Amino acid sequence: MRDPRMSVIGKGLKRRGRLVMEAVSPPRRNLDAIPGPRPDTDTDTYTAPAAPRLVDSPVFVLSSVRSGSTLLRVLLNSHSRIRAPHEMHLRTVHVSLSRDFTADAMRALQLDKDELEHALWDRVLHLELTRSGKDLIVDKTPPNTLIWPRLRRCWPNARYILLLRHPGAVVASLTSRRTDPDHDAVRAEVLEYSEKLEEARRNLGPHVITYEELTAEPEKVTRGICDHLGVPWEPGMLDYGSKDHGTFRPQLGDWSSTIKSGRIQTARTADPDVELPPRLKELAQAWGYGV
Repeated sequence: MRDPRMSVIGKGLKRRGRLVMEAVSPPRRNLDAIPGPRPDTDTDTYTAPAAPRLVDSPVFVLSSVRSGSTLLRVLLNSHSRIRAPHEMHLRTVHVSLSRDFTADAMRALQLDKDELEHALWDRVLHLELTRSGKDLIVDKTPPNTLIWPRLRRCWPNARYILLLRHPGAVVASLTSRRTDPDHDAVRAEVLEYSEKLEEARRNLGPHVITYEELTAEPEKVTRGICDHLGVPWEPGMLDYGSKDHGTFRPQLGDWSSTIKSGRIQTARTADPDVELPPRLKELAQAWGYGV
């Protein structure tokens, strides 16, 4: 007779294997995960006014993938007043106006699809902040970088930390994480993130740091972040391994042995053999990196 416990274990192992493969494989769809526009109708042209926000000034870490954002998250989450949870992927949380009359009903309430989603995103942040007992929330989901204009529209008073890393190091890290990587696709993905980071750098007035500086001088960099956020620096931020930051798992951030070690480790430098497209070289130079 088959042991039902073995069936449950088997299913769990299969699911974990699938999550790991999804995390190390290239995205199979547009990274911003925003559905395409519906056909124009009278109701679709309506733009609702912004509703009041429960969280007026959240903080967003904008970065490329493989740029040390999970390390920054756990350092910030180690502060007594800062809640920095795992990647929340708010951009993939949508509402559906499923009937012909739904949009009209929402318009009568001064709401449209975007504003309904904004209200939902805001509620998620508020709920997480309330549960934590802290008073400042940070979302560090890297693909948020790709939709920074919408974040600004949703939260006009949001604050931003721009986390940069040498594009060559990002390309190398991303390539090493994927099975049979498509090198052209990897470079294109890093370029897409880098272009959006440069847009954000020029338009948002963010507090800019680099992963290399964060790992080399963590006290100096985290002090600068605390000054930017208006909270006192706490030495315990650097001892993130002594705090509970939840499970490190695929799709919610980095889950490597490096982050699990509980110690800040020096960033790997860019591989000089990695060939960068001209535009990535240009951006690297604009960010102060020698190429």
